[in-house]
Amino acid sequence: MRSGIDILVGTPGRIKDHLQNGKLDLTKVKHVVLDEVDQMLDMGFAEQVEDILRVAYKKDSEDNPQTLLFSATCPHWVYDVAKKYMKSKYEQIDLIGKRTQKAATTVEHLAIECHWSQRAAVIGDVIQVYSGSHGRTIVFCETKKDANELALNASIKQDCQSLHGDIPQKQREITLKGFRNGTFKVLVATNVAARGLDIPEVDLVVQSSPPK
Repeated sequence: MRSGIDILVGTPGRIKDHLQNGKLDLTKVKHVVLDEVDQMLDMGFAEQVEDILRVAYKKDSEDNPQTLLFSATCPHWVYDVAKKYMKSKYEQIDLIGKRTQKAATTVEHLAIECHWSQRAAVIGDVIQVYSGSHGRTIVFCETKKDANELALNASIKQDCQSLHGDIPQKQREITLKGFRNGTFKVLVATNVAARGLDIPEVDLVVQSSPPK
């Protein structure tokens, strides 16, 4: 950063720290990309993001940076932010549109109702029927505790490992490599650990409870 860089990728808090300490100059920024806008602004980062953008933007200036906002969902307040920091003729690109079918047509979706005390047994049966002993399965849980307990549950007959935020990064990489290589067939993960997973040929994905 001291020598000069072309691209800076950072979290709002860290970037703001460097700005306040005089270690970062954003006055000549040409492009601003805000990823996961809906999450970022909903999780209390809005004020920090505004503080950062205020440094790079001048009111009604034609020389303001090109602004790109990426978001999986677009609540109304995402558009409010867009209007504030993008040019009046900004373009909106919608990759889903108004289609009612938003999930892959090649994937079969099933919802199974069961009491929480029976969940492990039901998941074990579903894995057996839809994935068998040779297929690959990812099970998503809400908490680390759920993930650990389910990974150790005798109802799942296949080799199984868990993946969540308490597992060190190095071990996570080893676990993912083992899953990719087929060393074990069932991966039980929290949603936090699941971000950015790129694993081909997964036969079955189980969401162990409806996402909140």
